Amino acid sequence: MNKEKRLEILTRLRDDNPNPTTELNFSNPFELLIAVLLSAQATDVGVNKATGPLFAAANTPQAILDLGLDKLKDYIKTIGLFNTKAENTMKTCQMLVDLHGGKVPESREALEALPGVGRKTANVVLNTAFGWPTIAVDTHIDRVSNRTKFAMGKNVVEVEQKLLKVVPKEFKVDVHHWLILHGRYVCTARKPKCGACIIEDLCEYKDKTE
Repeated sequence: MNKEKRLEILTRLRDDNPNPTTELNFSNPFELLIAVLLSAQATDVGVNKATGPLFAAANTPQAILDLGLDKLKDYIKTIGLFNTKAENTMKTCQMLVDLHGGKVPESREALEALPGVGRKTANVVLNTAFGWPTIAVDTHIDRVSNRTKFAMGKNVVEVEQKLLKVVPKEFKVDVHHWLILHGRYVCTARKPKCGACIIEDLCEYKDKTE
């Protein structure tokens, strides 16, 4: 795909949704970190149902530590892998209190040192909480980037590196939200809704649907 096509795709996505953000509910960087930590192999809707009551009861690292592991599990038991996620959440909260004064660090290295936090989670927090031009590549972004030929790669790291290279600076902060939402609602896995797609004429996917 050439530079002009990519620019037009990004311009259309921006015009359609000028202020995109995550569909996870949060009101501060800590809530976002915990929501993203809980969202692995779970839907944002499912996470929001659990974190609404949880954050109403405890939305700081110390408050969650004060809840204790068993009570935390009660709040998040509807989310897949909740036992492991609860343990990682408690360990993360302890590290935030011990090492960072109860605050979420604005540092990739410090974030990735937290239990259960990998590159993707760190990218989401740095981008959405702190406005960094990071791109968190999930299955939706991987699919959309490869299917459209916008930024092809054999794995999520390759796709991320390609996106960082080809996306102009003015679009970098928002591009991962646009691509996730596009993959979630339009360029879906089994049957993309090509007929309803605002970038269909620019997309280089061969097997377009009606």
